[in-house]
Amino acid sequence: MIKAIFSSGKVKSTSEDAFSLCEKSRFGERVKDKIEYSLAESIFLVSESKMEVYLNSKLISETNLLKKFRKIDKKIEIKSAVFSDLRKKGYIVKTALKFGAEFRVYDRGVRPGDDHAKWILYTTSESDNFDWHDFSAKNRVAHSTKKKLLIAIVDDESDVLYYEVSWVKA
Repeated sequence: MIKAIFSSGKVKSTSEDAFSLCEKSRFGERVKDKIEYSLAESIFLVSESKMEVYLNSKLISETNLLKKFRKIDKKIEIKSAVFSDLRKKGYIVKTALKFGAEFRVYDRGVRPGDDHAKWILYTTSESDNFDWHDFSAKNRVAHSTKKKLLIAIVDDESDVLYYEVSWVKA
């Protein structure tokens, strides 16, 4: 069980289990002498009983952790549903802030660092509006980074539907 600390809006761990899981399954990112987790990764690991998160030496329940994360990221439930769905299907999912997307997704069997991500992924709920300008901008980012665009739409039951978009030469 990974013991992690929630501090300054981040979840971090120095436990041996954190380093082991990072190496074996690519959860978290090694930053100096710690493993740092995205909020979606943290929720997933807590829900899978692989991590406990503490704040001021007190264990935070999954419900309270989600409440704290919602203050940082209003889309955390949508992102967590997508993250969980993809990880359970065998994909490696990492943050993609430098691409202006929520996640970068590696094909099954690909280890980050050994090869590039196949997709950059944007999440949305089925009740959100998605305009063509926004869609076009996301598609241009994917194309310019030599990745396919993956749109994940989450419904009210947290089921996820994916749309892959790629360029076609005419």
